[in-house]
Parts: sequence; structure tokens; C-alpha cells
Amino acid sequence: PPSLLHPDPHAAPPGLIVERSGLPISIVEAVAMRQELENLIGRYESILIAANSADSDPDLEMAAPPTTAAIEEDEERQKDEDEEPVEPNLTASADDTIPVNGASIAANEILQTAQQKLEEFNQLVSERNYAAARDHWLEARDLLWENLPTDRPIAQSEVRAIWLDRGTIVAARSRDGLARIFDQLAAAGINTVFFETVNAGYPIYPSDVAPQPNPLTRRWDPLEAAVDLAHERGMELHAWVWTFAAGNHAHNRVVNLPIDYPGPVISAHPDWAGYDNRGNLILSGQEEPFLDPANPAVRGYLLDLFEEIITRYDVDGLQLDYIRYPFQNANAGRSFGYGVAARQQFQRITGVDPITLSPGGSDERSRQLWQQWTEFRIEQVNSFVADTSDLIHRLRPNVVLSTAVFALPEPDRLQKIQQSWETWARAGEVDMIVLMTYAADTHRLQQLAAPWLSENANLGSTIILPGIRILNLSDAAVFDQIQALRDLPTEGYAIFATAHLQETLQAILTRTQGTGGADPIPYRQPFDAALNRFTALRREWSFLLSQDQLWIRGENLEAWRTEAEALEDALAELANDPSSRRLEQARTRLQTFRSQFAGWMHLQALTEDYRVQTWENRLATLENLLNYGERVVLEQDSDQAALENPQ
Repeated sequence: PPSLLHPDPHAAPPGLIVERSGLPISIVEAVAMRQELENLIGRYESILIAANSADSDPDLEMAAPPTTAAIEEDEERQKDEDEEPVEPNLTASADDTIPVNGASIAANEILQTAQQKLEEFNQLVSERNYAAARDHWLEARDLLWENLPTDRPIAQSEVRAIWLDRGTIVAARSRDGLARIFDQLAAAGINTVFFETVNAGYPIYPSDVAPQPNPLTRRWDPLEAAVDLAHERGMELHAWVWTFAAGNHAHNRVVNLPIDYPGPVISAHPDWAGYDNRGNLILSGQEEPFLDPANPAVRGYLLDLFEEIITRYDVDGLQLDYIRYPFQNANAGRSFGYGVAARQQFQRITGVDPITLSPGGSDERSRQLWQQWTEFRIEQVNSFVADTSDLIHRLRPNVVLSTAVFALPEPDRLQKIQQSWETWARAGEVDMIVLMTYAADTHRLQQLAAPWLSENANLGSTIILPGIRILNLSDAAVFDQIQALRDLPTEGYAIFATAHLQETLQAILTRTQGTGGADPIPYRQPFDAALNRFTALRREWSFLLSQDQLWIRGENLEAWRTEAEALEDALAELANDPSSRRLEQARTRLQTFRSQFAGWMHLQALTEDYRVQTWENRLATLENLLNYGERVVLEQDSDQAALENPQ
């Protein structure tokens, strides 16, 4: 059944489908289309501001403030709903252009045309001329996408990660072949590589723990080579491992094994396997057999494997993939987790074999037991993440622990795959939650990612890193999704996967983020990253002041300038010499600045709401970085000092 299909390789369907037709546009659809086009214009402006402000002096005194009378006059004009919008003017000079197919088009002209088409779209919808409205919407989107300013660096201090998949590694065939891949990734500005180290039960290196290494890499050690190649290029190398999934039909086909081969681990230890409620090793419609997370031997084996990876190799991180049960639909009579160990343990606890339970039990006791069985499986995953975190902190505390997880709503996720990654984040057991927010369009990406990036999500100090699946996306769509994440309160993004990185997209990434130098990586230097990001914000504000595109009431401008300078000084002191006292000073300055920011930007928000919201998002990211730094920098330093100087 489709509800049981493993969704890892598949992007979520578009959140907004716009095609040329004369079909009616509902009110809800019109609102969504208008909002998405407004956001696209906002993202385009964000790229221009970042590019044009890169060399600006962050001193906010460089432009004289407008008079109070001028500001009040503009406020009155903006209150009139029939007033034409202020035309954007974001280029540093009148001849600042964007090269497109050998020609040059003025960036302001592109923005003005797109804005005009948006206004015409609204009018055409009100006139019920739906065919023309759709045409105008698509023309505006295509105009912006076809003329994206990709000729200049625009990147900020961020995590720029990519999954380097097993197929690409195998195809490299040697260290020299792998070096060419790392050269390409480094040129594209990638600073973090999730290197597929354990796939379908096979380590990609010669292991003393696993039953069998990957037969396709027996003549060399790709992990050893990858660590050296990444570090030579100033990149981080994180070992990406399949956790509870222990085999794969697709891999069987590659190595000429029977399609139903369960993988080397389950083949060597059949009693380690998990089963569905009908006794099948693999749920219908899926391709991966899973281990039983409740089995102590399984847990011990995986922890030994992880220990081997992080102690034998100088990896910078460990990423847990398949850290869950397979997808299920218990209401349709298909559930999973009935390994020998799990059934025995649950029966000892409750006196009931879980195989006899179902979510639609005939009485309250049966339904309670089903809920208890669900919680039992959730706890097996949770406790294993905690054990892995303890292992890393004991052996190599500087190794970054991340998990690749689904962005499904929590109740849905707990029932379908027993994955409660919020628990790991709030407990501080992982450093990064990498969301598989794979979406066919930017609108859906934002829908998937935004709930988990809100401060109301209460996810502790863990970095939340959304992912972008680039297969079947145009270069413009990928670039647009990256910019959307940069405008949200995120510390970066992750791309899936290297196998799908085409030359044209790589060239865009090289131009826009591959020449920005070695900016601090947020999960490694959170305080330095916070300073870097706020300085970039001040450059944007200074650039806009110099272009008369940032208006703040005269009586507020001095307070804003003073508070911005004080905040930057506090962040610089913290980055240069981290301490609890300096952290509290920086945090207090940031909170004071954020509390006044909306008031300072009141006039700006009348015409540039998207831009102001983006700045507020970036200020929220600074707070995230301070919280993360408190745990991974200050608390780790304190723990290390205690070990070195026991009382």
C-alpha cells in the first residue's frame, strides 16, 4: 500500500501547483499564490542585498537620517491602500546588472517587472480572468528564476553540507577519483560532508566488527581517504551510518545477490532481526530489513561499530540514519518491531505478547497495552540515541553527533516509525537534527521546515538543519530553496546528494558560496559564527542606509546604532574569550536589541515586511547559536577542566 512506502528517496509533492489553464482560482489558492510570489520577490531582494553589501562598512553612521517630517509623510502615504508601492532600488549603482545568457539586465528592472505582474495578478483574479492571472504569475516567477543574481558571493557563516552517497564513492574507484569529487565540493563552498560509511549493513572500510565490508571497496579504504581529503581542503567529514536498517534490495541487485538476501548482519545473526506482525522480515512495499532495537546484542554490535569508526578514523562527526523503525500503518493491520528480544521483554513487563495487540482493541485494557507497546518501541530508539551520545562524549567529545530524521508531525511520526527526535534534541543528546525536508517546491519546503524552526518548537540548544533533495529540481529551484532557508532562522542546509549534483548547479554554488573564505562553521564555532552573522547584518543595514532604502525615525536611529554597536562588541568579546560571564552579557544585549527591533523597523515593515521578518529570523538564529555554544563550548570546557583537575 502507498502508505507503507519508504519515503526517503521521494520529495514531498509541491505545496503549490501553478499551471497554465483557465480553471478557477479559489480564494485560498489566490492567497497562497500571492504570498509565494511576494516571498520569491523577497528572496530575490535578499540575494541582491547580500551580494551588494559584502564590502560595505558596518558602521551605521555612514548615512544621515531622514527628517521626521519626511518619515511621517511617507507613513501617511503608505496608509493609503491605493498608493503605488515604492519601487525597490537595491543595486549599488544604476548600471549594476546581472549577466543572463550573454546579455545584461538591470536588477531593479527585473524586480519592478515582477512586482508589476504581481499587482496585475491580483487585479486579474478579482476580475475572474483566471487564465491571464496564471500566466502573469508564471511569467513573474520565471523572470525572477531566469535572472537570479548568481554571479557574486552571497553566502554567510552557515553549515553547507552534502550527503556523499555510497554509489558515488564506489564509482570513484580510488583515492585519486575521490579527490576529484572533494575538489568539486570544496570549490562549491561545501564545508561538511556526510560520508556514507555504513550502508545496508556493509561498512565501506575494512572492519574488525562487522561481518563483512562492502564488496565493492575491498581494494582500498574510502573512509581513510575521505578523512584526509576533507581535512586537506578545510572541510569536515562526518561518518553517515545506517543504524537499524540492515539490508537493501537495491544493494543486493548491485552485488548480484538474491533480492531477498537480508544483508550480512542478519544473515550472520538471524535472531537479531525485527519482524512485522505477520512474521515478515520486510513490510510490503519496502526494501530494507530492520534489526530489533530492543535486542542487547544488536545495540552492543552497533555501539562497537561506532566506536571503531570514531577511534580508528579522525572523523569530525557521526550521523545516524534509519534511527527508527520502518514505516507502518497499524490501523491497516501492519505494524513492526516483533523481534524475539522485544517480544520477550514486553511480555516480562506486561504479561502480554505484543503480537496479540492492535490499536483497535476490544476493551480499554487492550488499547492501553497497545499504547504501552508503542511507547516501548519509542523508548528503544530513544535510549539507543542516548547510549550513542554517551559513547561519543566518553571517547571523543568533539565528534559532532547528528541524526537524519523526518519532519512529519510528532504524533504521526510516533505511530508510524517510533521516532521521537524532539526528545533527543531537548535532552541535548545530539548536536544537529538534520531534517529530510525534501520538497518539490519552495512553498512546500517552507511548510515542512518552518514549524521546527520556530522558537515555540522548544527544541533546546540543538541545531536544526533542513535538507534539500536536488533530484528532479531545476538549478533555479534548488537555489531558491537554499535562499528560502537562509531567510528562515536556520544555521544552514544539507543537500541530498552528491550523485545528483550537476555541473551547472555546482558552477552556481561555486560562484555564490565557493569564494567566501573559511567562515566559521556554526556547529564548530558557534560564538564566532554569531559574530560573523551579526556583522553581515550590519553591513546590509549600512548598504541600505547609503541607498536611502532603510528608514528609521530620527529619534530612534541613534539608539539603534548604539545598541547594534554594543551587541557586536559583546559578541566579539565572547568569540575571542568565551566565558559564562561574557555569554550572559552577549545574551542580554541580544535580547535587548531584539525587544526593540520591531519598533525601530516599524516604518520599514510597512513596505518591506518580508525583509524585516528575515532580519528578525537572523536575530533569532543568533540566540540559537548562543544557546548551542553554551552547551558545546562552555559546558564541555568545564567538564574537561574538571577531568584534568579533580578535587
